[in-house]
Amino acid sequence: MVSLDLVDTLTFSDGTGVTFHGSRPGVSELDVTDNLVTRALALVGREARVEVTKQIPLGGGLGGGSADAAAVLRWAGFSDLLAAAKLGGDVPFCLLGGRALVEGIGEIVRPLDFEARTVTLFLPTFSVNTAECYRAFDELGQAPSGRNHLTAAAWKVEPRLQELMGWIDANYGASVLAGSGSTVFVEGDVLDGTARIVESPVGPVEVLVTRTIPA
Repeated sequence: MVSLDLVDTLTFSDGTGVTFHGSRPGVSELDVTDNLVTRALALVGREARVEVTKQIPLGGGLGGGSADAAAVLRWAGFSDLLAAAKLGGDVPFCLLGGRALVEGIGEIVRPLDFEARTVTLFLPTFSVNTAECYRAFDELGQAPSGRNHLTAAAWKVEPRLQELMGWIDANYGASVLAGSGSTVFVEGDVLDGTARIVESPVGPVEVLVTRTIPA
């Protein structure tokens, strides 16, 4: 796993309650009473008013919610990775950041040397339900070869994803699914650093150029 320079911003102040802001699809529909931020606050036994400005797309396999939970843990000085993993498998890595091999249920994080890389993200308008993707993975049995073993499961849950990745392969280079999707990435800057909306066979796709960042 690696950290990217695509981030949410959390602002802490006196009081209670969580609010979400941002223009990303789905932000206005987020549950402000039960979410990874409120669960992280409960885990550390702290109260605060937290304003979250969302830049990381929702439901895209980029770990935005996990990163927000990790931000709360950092703010509270909390470092128990096993407990953090109970919030979500990506939370321990997000707490440490950088580049790492993650094992177990997410609580085993083995740091790796930082590698500066540029990555182009393709963000379709649809998402992939993570729970459904893992159920499909179990149903499919043995994982196929490839850089992301969840790819076939994600295709089963959302067939448009397979069509999108084939189109990206043909036009921009070898595509890889991020997490359980629906974000797909290509290594390198395929758009000269310019964010834009491109038309694909499955509809408009937002394209962002990001870079890896150290811990």
